[in-house]
Amino acid sequence: MNRVIYKIATEQEEFEQIHKLNYETFVEEIPQHEENENHQLVDKFHEENTYVIAKDGAEVVGMIAIRAERPFSLDSKLEDLESYLPLNGNPCEVRLLSVKKAYRSTRVFYQLCTKLLDYCLEKGYTMALISGTVRQLKLYKHMGFMPFGPLLGHENARFQPMYLTKESFGLSTKAFERLMSKRSMARRELSFLPGPVPIHPKVKKAFSKTAISHRSIEFKESLINLRIQLCDMTGANYAEVVVGTGTLSNDLVAAQLQNLSGNGLILANGEFGSRLIDHAKRFQLTFQSIEKKWNKPISLAEIEFAINQDPSIKWIWTVHCETSTGYLYDLEGIQGLCKEYGLELCVDACSTAGVVPLDLKETYLASTVSGKGFGSYPGLAIVFHREKIRSSNSVPRYLDLKMYEDHQSIPYTHSSNLVNALHEALKLVDYESIQSLSSAVRERLRAAGCELLGANGYSPGIITIKLPNGMSSREFGDQCKKNGILISYESEYLLRSNWVQIALMGAQDEMAVLESLKIVERIFASQIRNGYVYETI
Repeated sequence: MNRVIYKIATEQEEFEQIHKLNYETFVEEIPQHEENENHQLVDKFHEENTYVIAKDGAEVVGMIAIRAERPFSLDSKLEDLESYLPLNGNPCEVRLLSVKKAYRSTRVFYQLCTKLLDYCLEKGYTMALISGTVRQLKLYKHMGFMPFGPLLGHENARFQPMYLTKESFGLSTKAFERLMSKRSMARRELSFLPGPVPIHPKVKKAFSKTAISHRSIEFKESLINLRIQLCDMTGANYAEVVVGTGTLSNDLVAAQLQNLSGNGLILANGEFGSRLIDHAKRFQLTFQSIEKKWNKPISLAEIEFAINQDPSIKWIWTVHCETSTGYLYDLEGIQGLCKEYGLELCVDACSTAGVVPLDLKETYLASTVSGKGFGSYPGLAIVFHREKIRSSNSVPRYLDLKMYEDHQSIPYTHSSNLVNALHEALKLVDYESIQSLSSAVRERLRAAGCELLGANGYSPGIITIKLPNGMSSREFGDQCKKNGILISYESEYLLRSNWVQIALMGAQDEMAVLESLKIVERIFASQIRNGYVYETI
């Protein structure tokens, strides 16, 4: 799910970002130029430059400037520049190499150089010259850049003249790939947990903004915009955003169900359906339930039969995705039954919001959280509702959804950092990419001999592996963790079933996911081959 693209800059908005990135790098980070009030640095050769840029969405996160007009900047620093070069040809000069900090030690630099080489070949340039900062000499060399001449610049900003040819780049590619693979694994563990999920750099940046008062006009406007954004994404009429967890969002739903007449019907075929039953019992709701063994489907016919058997049933409460297995309920079918029989529907969408498209327009209440499918930090509970909330003095203040509605979701202390982060994360939701990646992962795991629960009709965000008898889910998960792969296995219900899970939530890079699967596959194969005796990969 790699959203970074590489292109030649053509738009005015891209050039403005280039000037800002130029300032951040060569004024604030490497002190080559004087500060200015505009916080922009327009290169003296800007009109002659061609810029290769890396864009994550609309944001320019990396750049290289190419220029073939002589004299080069190196001509003014090295007398008789050609005497240092190994061959005659048609050189160009590469300058202003900059990658934003959040994207360093990733493939962005490599991909920029690949795009640079393509451009040079297209234009007939045989060599690219660069002044490489001494801070990154090792990386430049791994890329195929060759040093020549003396060090340049002053003490705080030293540079080494270097050149790159098609041949040197080609020879270095495999070595560079190995380097980046090792760096990636050393840099961070790869997380496939359903929470906390991997956080995109843009979301981290939004979260890191200075906190502001939850009573300020700025914060109120930000939260209003977030709630509108949530409603637009789901089709819901209203959304309340509360500081808390998914458990809180379901308690808020249970508190509202106290106001409905008649009995309810709760569906459960896994851990989280059973938790809804526990919520209902704690609020002393009257209800029937359809409870089946884990991962056993609950059909629309069974639900309709229960409704016809008990005319007092006036509402249904169900999870959308049973996170303990990945089972995905037929939400559209259940919505149809509720409409046909005049019932209210409540949905726990904690593991599906942001993972699969939701249509909550006719849903009475639905719960979710910020830290799973939406790809943000945990800490915000969200409740969608179709109608205005009824007033009730019997509900504890923190569970009174009416209080949140009346105060624009800010009756109590709120977090601007979490709101900023979620607002940014929602912009990055990509259902098609999640589905495509999930299908590829399922195919790879099955080919490796893993037994999976369900098929592509299950949630694309949760893939459950049923381990063979004799293979311990705890030991398998521990082994993955030792090799830098965090899978879900430590929950009581997973250990009890001897299952492990791969959750594809948050900022998942497709290439990194597929590369990490090689490690999971090797661990699995090693246990099969060695009779489940664990070894370090």
